Amino acid sequence: MKNLQLHNIDLIDTLAWPTTELFITAKTSALSILTDFTQHRPLVIRSNVKAIELEKLMKQSHVKMKLVIDDNDKFVGLVTLYDLSEENILKQVDKTTSRNDLTVKDFMHDKRDLKCFDYHELENATVGDVLATQKENHLQHCLVIDTQLNMIRGVISARDIARLITPNVDAAKHFSFENLYNEHKTKFAV
Repeated sequence: MKNLQLHNIDLIDTLAWPTTELFITAKTSALSILTDFTQHRPLVIRSNVKAIELEKLMKQSHVKMKLVIDDNDKFVGLVTLYDLSEENILKQVDKTTSRNDLTVKDFMHDKRDLKCFDYHELENATVGDVLATQKENHLQHCLVIDTQLNMIRGVISARDIARLITPNVDAAKHFSFENLYNEHKTKFAV
């Protein structure tokens, strides 16, 4: 193991900045808005975790969505912070089920009900194409699959797109693809 030298920073006051703008337009490649799981670990949770524990964890870490896996690490669905809202939890509570008994599985969107983009189709698509396609679906997140490798390749988040479109966007605001498209339709006219 190599011993690294630590340096003083008191004489340095300049920050490094990207040499190219990170803002996107309608003509930007759709792949530029993909959180690619070959480069970033997917955020996962087991289906048997207590729902109220996950809600607390997601709020603390400012995460809006997690992929749900079973005990064999196989993808079974996804869950959003909205799914775990107090209102939705209370809807599940009854005489036989307490809020402490509810698990992620009780709130997740089963993979059979999800629609997604194909990675190879996105290679030739633009951000405008993605937003136009998702405009009517009221989704915060859209998964991307690689049909050639038979795997979930990544996710596209409306909130991430909003941050790239508009600098200093309120990251806590819940964006849907539809709202994002409507807010920036002049910029993304297709």
